[in-house]
Amino acid sequence: MILNKTLALWRQDFPLINELIALKETSWFNPNVARAAAALADVGLTAADVANASARLGRFAPYIARAFPETQVSHGIIESEIQAPPRLQAALEQRYTIARSGSLWIKKDFQLPISGSIKARGGIYEVLKHAEDLALEEGLLKITDDYALLASDDFRKFFNRYKIAVGSTGNLGLSIGMMGARLGFQVTVHMSAEARQWKKDQLRSHGVTVVEHDADFSAAVAQARRQAISDPCCHVIDDENSTCLFLGYAVAAERLKRQLDFAARTVDAEHPLFVYLPCGVGGSPGGVAFGLKLVFGDTVHCLFAEPTHSPCMLLGVYTGLHDAVSLQDFGIDNKTAADGLAVGRPSGFVGKAMQRLVDGYYTVCDEELFRLLALMEETEGMRLEPSALAGVPGMARVLTEQQGYRVRMRLTDSRLAHATHLVWATGGSMVPEPEMTGYLATGKKLLQEEAAGAAGGQDGIDFFQTRHGQNSGGSAG
Repeated sequence: MILNKTLALWRQDFPLINELIALKETSWFNPNVARAAAALADVGLTAADVANASARLGRFAPYIARAFPETQVSHGIIESEIQAPPRLQAALEQRYTIARSGSLWIKKDFQLPISGSIKARGGIYEVLKHAEDLALEEGLLKITDDYALLASDDFRKFFNRYKIAVGSTGNLGLSIGMMGARLGFQVTVHMSAEARQWKKDQLRSHGVTVVEHDADFSAAVAQARRQAISDPCCHVIDDENSTCLFLGYAVAAERLKRQLDFAARTVDAEHPLFVYLPCGVGGSPGGVAFGLKLVFGDTVHCLFAEPTHSPCMLLGVYTGLHDAVSLQDFGIDNKTAADGLAVGRPSGFVGKAMQRLVDGYYTVCDEELFRLLALMEETEGMRLEPSALAGVPGMARVLTEQQGYRVRMRLTDSRLAHATHLVWATGGSMVPEPEMTGYLATGKKLLQEEAAGAAGGQDGIDFFQTRHGQNSGGSAG
């Protein structure tokens, strides 16, 4: 029984569950998507909240530039560029048998400084906000000050009186650990069973306490919450429920608008923008999508991408039950090689807030993620971790959908011909070379088997697991 209902009834009432349980690649275009003007009210946050977050990041820019010299070229602003990948687009058109329709672009969050993933947006932002709140309350800082003064030993000693805890399987922990430790906080990252060893090692090398757990992501988050409850000096960063994280991600939208303007990419009703966002617990894609809807309204269409083994947000939104159901309830194992996306239960806050704003959800199998990883490196020289490839098939899913979505959204052929398809490439630059070599070897092997007509896709995944001596697993944040 699942919530007092048999699995047979679940399968009958929600037919897509059959495909999710069978681990099939699938797409679901949200029939409840509404006009942005109405649906944005569901979120409980406003454009003014995002503007405040953006202003706060601006105040901290002098500190970031001083504390992290690699950001001096951007004057302490943590941002990534966009790039058109023409060779990849041609390869995808051939791979998925789709005609040229619009222009493909990559948002290169895998190159974000400090922690090398999209989590540098929300995770670092919440650490900075907490630091500012403490310093302002203590009377040590005014918002009119030059925040570069926060790099002093006196401020490090002050922040060292306080602790930060977070549950993570990697990337969120890295961003919070790197920034928190540099400011002087005592940071503890509760790592779930899926965590990659190199991420634990990286955190420990920066003075972060890593607590390893045998359980999954949600359990690690719960451990972080318990730590904070028992310690009044400890602030928990809760990836499942934090509006602060959410706003840090949302700031990306206005910056993207400026980049698209600079690249002469028009976004309006006749030139729609599609954005494909890898989704784990939902905080980072939800925050970005919220910001995009504020900036572009109904002219932007956001789709979330998940592994076939970890479709928690799709399950939650499709059933309308959000975090009341988990993958494990339905026997879905949540074992994936996709870093960033191995989550069994979605954020209830994000699912409910964004349920009328996200156009669709789709799943990708691990084998395809590895093939696309190798194809990305071969065509464009970009090296991403598996989870960061989840957005790549999105363009094909939209152009080949058979659920009436394009008709419903008035996405005519002429409009699609002028569309911009943006893949949010969420991480990968910090992956150690031996690890990346393993990823690429797996992807190339799978491509070769596919080209030869072999059915040995699973062998490629086994090859990766054997090479690294562990089960496949990813980081939820």
